Amino acid sequence: MRIIVLGSAAGGGAPQWNCHCPVCAEAWRQSSTAQFRSQAGLAVSADGLSWLLLNASPDLRQQILATPALHPHGPARRNSPIVGVFLTGGDVDAVAGLLCLRERQTLDLYGTAATLAILAANSIFQVLDQDLVRRHCVELDTAVATSAGLLVRPFAVPGKVPLYLEDQSPSIGQETENVIGLEVSAGTARFFFIPGCAEITPGLRRRIAGASLLFFDGTTFTDDEMPRLGLSDKSARRMGHVAMSGPQGSLSSLAHAGITRRVYIHINNTNPVLREGSREHGALAEAGWELAHDGMEIDL
Repeated sequence: MRIIVLGSAAGGGAPQWNCHCPVCAEAWRQSSTAQFRSQAGLAVSADGLSWLLLNASPDLRQQILATPALHPHGPARRNSPIVGVFLTGGDVDAVAGLLCLRERQTLDLYGTAATLAILAANSIFQVLDQDLVRRHCVELDTAVATSAGLLVRPFAVPGKVPLYLEDQSPSIGQETENVIGLEVSAGTARFFFIPGCAEITPGLRRRIAGASLLFFDGTTFTDDEMPRLGLSDKSARRMGHVAMSGPQGSLSSLAHAGITRRVYIHINNTNPVLREGSREHGALAEAGWELAHDGMEIDL
């Protein structure tokens, strides 16, 4: 199984178009210590020929251009090795890129009933001709045999509804169809993709324990990161994400889960781990974690 990181950043990318926080300031200067990162998503293939996208970020066209494995090839004038998209939720940074796939290409689109209902309720997604872009409603904890030859098992993780669907007091941490993780396998190769998670519960920890590879939510380093920088009054948890650090953070909670390779993805532009040489960047390396980067490739 071959995995390509199309994008590694959270919503807005890094640098974010209107941000001059310490990380973005270095990125705007094109410093060697802060890479450009587009919004998070993976491409996965069992055979190197047919590819399944895990989420479709707003940067998808740029990501396809940067990834030769996803370029069209003959003999048909119109074709693509991308055969499907599997969504982990309805957030803008997971679904907006679907609009880049509107040119009448046969595709399979997989999502929970809650996520597909969001697409159905917004008429702009009707540009994806449903005679060609087949929508498959998936059930939690039921493996799906995808058109890419990959077996994908979706499961609920603690989260919340997308920002644009929040009311005045959104529930944080519920395990519903709104936010899911994916267990992806091909033969004996297997990995987990969890780009958004509000809390690491005992059940989630048991599920991923012993995995050979985990891509996990790396949005912020501290829970108060955004408020402390004066950029938002929302904590990481209020945004539906567990911080890396702290007693309940992912560095601590997953330290002894027996996971062979641990990779942070969906990293916010404010997160100091994106500054190579920073104390926080060093803490990740010392704990045995890696940072995903655009173009990163992993073979299982």
